[in-house]
Amino acid sequence: MSKKNKSKVETNNKPKEVRELLFTKENYYLVIASILIVIIGFMFMSGSAGDIYDFRRITLAPIVVIIGFILGIYAIFYRKK
Repeated sequence: MSKKNKSKVETNNKPKEVRELLFTKENYYLVIASILIVIIGFMFMSGSAGDIYDFRRITLAPIVVIIGFILGIYAIFYRKK
């Protein structure tokens, strides 16, 4: 029969693992800023009762929304060096 080694005693004196969060505070600020920029772009698209073919609705609003989406993608991949 085999002998079991009883000399090894398990202890719970291991240091606790510190888990780092995936995103930092700066990431969350950038995500919030990108959401606000996208909302502003959609507000430009909705506009008021005016000409539907305004520069603001046709050109400016889509550019603002795209900038907001690009900022959101940057916020996800941003890492502090």
